[in-house]
Amino acid sequence: MTDRGIPVTGLGAICAAGPTLPAALDAMFAGRRAPAPSRRVVTSHAEPYPVFEVPEQFFPAGLPGEEELLRTSRLAIAAVAEALATADWRASDLQGLRVGVCLGTTVGCAMNNEGFYRDYRAGEMPDMAPIRRYLRSNPAASVARHFGFDGPVQTVVNACSSGTDAIGIAGDWLRGGLCDIVIAGGADELCRTTCNGFQALMITDTQPVRPFDRNRHGLNLGEGAGVLLLESPALAASRPGREQARLAGYGSGCDAYHLTAPHPEGRGLRAALDEALSAAGIKEEQIAFVNAHGTGTPDNDRVESRTLFARFPGLPFHSTKGFTGHTLGAAGGLEAAFTVACLQRGEIPPSIGFAEPDPELPAAPAAAVTPVSGDFALSESLAFGGNNGVVIFARGGDA
Repeated sequence: MTDRGIPVTGLGAICAAGPTLPAALDAMFAGRRAPAPSRRVVTSHAEPYPVFEVPEQFFPAGLPGEEELLRTSRLAIAAVAEALATADWRASDLQGLRVGVCLGTTVGCAMNNEGFYRDYRAGEMPDMAPIRRYLRSNPAASVARHFGFDGPVQTVVNACSSGTDAIGIAGDWLRGGLCDIVIAGGADELCRTTCNGFQALMITDTQPVRPFDRNRHGLNLGEGAGVLLLESPALAASRPGREQARLAGYGSGCDAYHLTAPHPEGRGLRAALDEALSAAGIKEEQIAFVNAHGTGTPDNDRVESRTLFARFPGLPFHSTKGFTGHTLGAAGGLEAAFTVACLQRGEIPPSIGFAEPDPELPAAPAAAVTPVSGDFALSESLAFGGNNGVVIFARGGDA
């Protein structure tokens, strides 16, 4: 593998901000967002919690229906279809190439069959269709089967760093010569179990999320999928002009401090940053901006702000979760795609929801569209269990 990193030739995204990556970026740079109570997930809470739900009309035509695959797999297939198109690949062109799939998730295909289990526990004999659908709906396997890919297949379940970790693993597959192409990122759907669980933890806000704001009270959940198409340098070199960025570095670090809270000193995040910077062979001052995890929870934002201030003083950063909600296992994939796109544009959107600086936080996010300059950008994910993942992207082409 060359020291230029791994070529990224395709990007795909579907989320509440838009059905495609360009549509989502348009909404972000225009400052548009529309969190609302879920129309699909019904709970008994007295006060409705806003979420960022993907409208059914966002799904492109020709995808498997809900009766065939669970929502996470359908979201993933939609994002992969866009990534293939932006990389100028047709699925039929990939026959004979070793195409791997590595996707992160948390909910995946495991939690949206409540009706079946409720009937079964009541002594009934429900139709097995929901179970067959569940067994077909492993996200990575669903993508590989739908597009006919026959390379390595892995679904990563590592809480909210899953999508970022999947991209890092994909890089290792290409460095090790296991694949010619890897589809990598994350996908996750909203479900009642997740919504109730986060509300029980008392880390969800009844108002639209406010990352890094003094008055933040928690996150809003979301759903979606974001993927990158990574190619071996040899394959990318045979198709000039398609490189959008390069995966320059990946790092992970687990501080194992608490089941849900990050270490107060950000030890796991600092370790992940050290590893990613070392892998990329660059210094902190070469980073143009950071796509922060920025959940809007008191602990996460405090730790992240202090770490960013210590490692990248004065560097622009932002959270895109004000536009997408916290998409859990999909977050790292979506935010990696956003990071590459913003590096190409030379600007980042506002960290929407941020209005009043918190005196306890030494670094504040971008409050408006902000120009950025430089050849490298960083996206970071902080997850339950003390897991932290960081990816660094370099400007593509001859930049």
